[in-house]
Amino acid sequence: MDKPKKSIRRKSSGVTIDEVAARAGVSPMTVSRVINNQGKVRDATRERVMRAVRELDYTPNLAASSLAAAQHTRIALIYTNPSGAYLRELLVGLLRAASRTAVQLVVDYWDELDAESERKAAHALAKRVDAVVLPPPLCESRAAVTELVKAGIPVAAIASGRFSDEISCIRIDDFLAGKQMAEYLIGQGHARIGFIRGRRDLSASARRFDGFVTALHEAGLEVDDDLVQLGDYTYRSGLDAAEKLLEQRSPPTAIFASNDDMGAAAISVAHRRGLDVPRDLSVVGFDDTSAATTVWPEMTTIHQPIASMADTAIDILLRSIRRKGDSTRVLMDHIVPHTLVTRDSVAKPPRRR
Repeated sequence: MDKPKKSIRRKSSGVTIDEVAARAGVSPMTVSRVINNQGKVRDATRERVMRAVRELDYTPNLAASSLAAAQHTRIALIYTNPSGAYLRELLVGLLRAASRTAVQLVVDYWDELDAESERKAAHALAKRVDAVVLPPPLCESRAAVTELVKAGIPVAAIASGRFSDEISCIRIDDFLAGKQMAEYLIGQGHARIGFIRGRRDLSASARRFDGFVTALHEAGLEVDDDLVQLGDYTYRSGLDAAEKLLEQRSPPTAIFASNDDMGAAAISVAHRRGLDVPRDLSVVGFDDTSAATTVWPEMTTIHQPIASMADTAIDILLRSIRRKGDSTRVLMDHIVPHTLVTRDSVAKPPRRR
């Protein structure tokens, strides 16, 4: 009796996307696009891929297909942030997202470029990546955003007001956070509160200050212009601003710094002047980076979930990339919750002698 002939058809569980690609004479990415109906593929190429799928009896693993697609996706982080602590938090979130999704993370450093240089750098970058994450201060670079959008590159801005309807934004409510911190200091009895502002060109800086001013007005307190100093989110600028605040004839009993680096600098200036924090001077920051807990005393601050915001940015960008061929774009203004974190740098104001 003759033995039954073995089927020449391969078992679907043993066929890989690479084998389908080899049979069709295309790349694995092209096979993934055809199977997931994503991107633009020529009809002839699509038919060739589907014929290979039928001949090999290939059943795609959707999770594997998504992973294969992600492995060919390049998302850039452009940074020029002066705060090392902020950048570390941001990178933690991006690396975590890259590990989870298997995207390729490209890091590009722009060192204080002017608008025209930013435009040229964005034009060059758009040719080699699929999407871009813009953290502060580049999140509000009109030159970069305009060039990237013109090139059809999805953009996610972190910690920016939604200044453009053409990009996604992941942020906290900076106005509310600034208002809550000021209310906390006022509730402790402080009436003379110094404020160290962030960069002038960032809407988040303005929103934090607006919240501070609103809290003072609602408490019946006047805003003393001498108690407002400009910083640029660096430790050095915090030193200079704190010196100006504390050398006044009637210095503040509390200082609200617009980020933790400048808050840590204010604590350093207080110590150098022989002031006890918080007995003689209360100091608060913003962001809740490592700078808030590597000073003594540890600093009260606003917790901004920077790492989580970066993770969310990757998810939004991946959705935009997958729908790139559609007429509708994925644009989000995603507001994440913040938290006021109280530590040991705040006390009631000292009694006047």
